[in-house]
Amino acid sequence: MTLSRHLAVPALLGLLASLSASAQQVVVPVAGPQMVVNPYLQFAPPPMMGVPMFMPFAMPPQLQAPRKPYTMRPPIAQESKRQMMQAMMPMMTGMMRMSMPDAMNWMAFKIKAKPGLSFDEVIESMMLRANRLNFKHVGSNLMYKDFQAVLGDTEAPRIEVHSFCDIAVGRDLLRIAPEFLVFLPCRIGVMEDADKNIWVMMIDWNLDWIAGYENQMGVTPELARGAIDIRRKMEEIMRAGADGDI
Repeated sequence: MTLSRHLAVPALLGLLASLSASAQQVVVPVAGPQMVVNPYLQFAPPPMMGVPMFMPFAMPPQLQAPRKPYTMRPPIAQESKRQMMQAMMPMMTGMMRMSMPDAMNWMAFKIKAKPGLSFDEVIESMMLRANRLNFKHVGSNLMYKDFQAVLGDTEAPRIEVHSFCDIAVGRDLLRIAPEFLVFLPCRIGVMEDADKNIWVMMIDWNLDWIAGYENQMGVTPELARGAIDIRRKMEEIMRAGADGDI
């Protein structure tokens, strides 16, 4: 799935922030094998000698509670974002030895469709399940048709991005954190890979990553419940499509 730039950048920042918190739980003894506490890093190679794990960077001022619904936080300067990304790069390219495709793979939650299902059957099952869950289908981007019409590319596989929205949950999330708008509407991509397998995928924003750090990150119980509900429904839509459920 190809994500718009305004969605991919905040998502990558969120991923890097979660990895930064996880990295603090990696224990490397003076002698002996690496001891990994965090399960997300259990397959990571050991840190490279001389690679810093953390570098300070300026953070924007935070709003103090209580605040009115829909209160927007101060924008973060591009320089601060650059510093944060630069601070994360040694860990990603050194300890994690992560390329850009690897980083995108970390950001994606994807399910391979059952063999024998057609592309149209996957889409149909997704739409039926979304309707059952009261998730409104608010748009579609048939990217492969643009590849053909605009770029003259007739060899690219079929790729579609479909947008969904839960109006009530979306409103509640925006009341608490209006910046959540960059993730809305929720997108599910469906595409064929090089081997003609069909994949269903979305950006992987999972509150399990910050379990135990909710208070430090300012995630309210209401925000957590709303995000978890959207994630659960999106995954159910994806699994219905991948399984061909009616």
